[in-house]
Order: sequence, then C-alpha cells, then structure tokens
Amino acid sequence: MPDPLFSTLRQETEHLIWAPVEQVRRRGRQRTRRTRIAAVLASAAAVAVVASGVVALAGRPDAAPPPLPPATVVPSAPTPTPDRTADPTPTGDPTSSRTTPSSPPADSGGPANQTSSRTPSRAVPAAATLQLADLPHGFTMSQGKGAGDWTLESATIYCDNRLPPLAVGVVATRFVQFDSPTDWLVERVTRHSGTGAATSMQRVRRMATDCVPARSGDSLSIMAEGLGGADSVLVGGEIEGIPSRWLFVRQGNLVAQLRLDHQTTPAEARHYAKLVAPRLCAGTDAC
Repeated sequence: MPDPLFSTLRQETEHLIWAPVEQVRRRGRQRTRRTRIAAVLASAAAVAVVASGVVALAGRPDAAPPPLPPATVVPSAPTPTPDRTADPTPTGDPTSSRTTPSSPPADSGGPANQTSSRTPSRAVPAAATLQLADLPHGFTMSQGKGAGDWTLESATIYCDNRLPPLAVGVVATRFVQFDSPTDWLVERVTRHSGTGAATSMQRVRRMATDCVPARSGDSLSIMAEGLGGADSVLVGGEIEGIPSRWLFVRQGNLVAQLRLDHQTTPAEARHYAKLVAPRLCAGTDAC
C-alpha cells in the first residue's frame, strides 16, 4: 500500500507545468546576485554605524577610557640566603679599598694665601701724633687728655650764643701731652667718619667768628689759615684777660687740635703745622 504522503504530493504536482531549465537557472543567478548585494549593503551600513560611534566618543572629553587588562603578577624569586660559613675576611690588603683623603695644598706663604678677614682698625695710631723728637730739648711726653679744659670747645662756654660742636662723626681719639720746665703742649687727634673731618674744620671757623662774648673784653678770632696739611687754621682768644692759641690741622679724615703757648705767633704756628701734617699721614691714606 503506497504511503499517503507521497500519494498526496503526486496528486498535487501531477498536472503542474514546470519552467524550462534555462529559465530556472536564470532565476537562480538573479537570486544569488540580490543576496550578495544585500550582504554588501548591510556590511556598509554596519561600518558607518561603528564609525559614527567612534567619532562621537572622540568628541566627548569625559568618555571613560577603556578598561585596563588585569595585571599579571610575576612571582619573584626568593632572595638567596648568604652562606654564613664563608670567610668574611677579604683577601689582600684591607686598606687598598679605602679612599685616602687628599692632603691640603701646602701654604706657599704668598700674599694670595695670606688673606686676612680682620677689619682694619679705625684707632688713631701713636705715630699719627707729634713725637718727642719734634720738640725742643727739655720736653717730656706723656699719654693722657692733658691738664684742665684746654680745648677750643671749652672756651665757648664764655660765648653768649650756642655754637655747634666739633665732634662730627668721631670714631676714635688719641691724646698726647708734652711738658717742659717752662711750657706745656697738648695735642688731640680725632678720626671722623664720612665728611666729618671737613665739617669739623668749618665749625672751628664758625666758633671763632660767630662767638658772642658773654663779657666785655673776651674774644675769639682767626689769626691765620693755610699753615700746613690739607686744611689748617690758627685761632686766638682772650678770655678773662688770658690769651690762648689753638692750632687745627687736617689730613684726610684726621683732625689734630693743639694747645700752643699763649704768645705763639702765626709764623711759629706754621712751624708746628709743618710738623703735625706729615705725622697725621701715618694714620690716613689721604696723603
């Protein structure tokens, strides 16, 4: 007995008219071309979608970076244990591996190796004052401020007006006194800072010319100038009937004030100024 399924198929296809073989082949080739074209178009569309997505992500600064691959842990080799039985004493001379510090260069004793860090002293040296050899025989020399108030500044107390002091920027002072059986001479040398020495000499002249005596008969005056050194002036005074003489000599930043005999003339004062000026050069580089 035939299978019912095959009987049904035979009955349904018994009266069908089949297309020629060439027509069937042509339809197959057309279907194949359409399938290929559709596949190409689908691939192009997929590429366009992916490209647009990449561009969009590149334009976003807050786009999250791709995740990093998990780190690979490389097992480390165990640290070898040193052999405690090995002899720790190195072979050879143990001092050969040490660095010997280099010895400092020997001092050649030249000026370049004798740089001094000391600040030059501003003290007035003893050589900057008059020396015993500068005076006549019979004088003795002693260090000190001298007896009594002998300076020109002390005489201004007899002036009725106030006068400026002579101590302008004084940084050092030295006194020397000479005595003889019949006379005495005192010298004070002061070192001034800046232009203090020149200013002090200007004030000496002001004292002599601007003093207004408090009593009748007293006076101060300039007796002579230009006696020696860079600047010099001889001041004469009459205080309570007693004459006085003060000689001032400047060299650089040093000023010497001498109290001379009350009868000293300008010519005699010039002699002393010529002795004082070169002595002052021992304490200043201005000469």
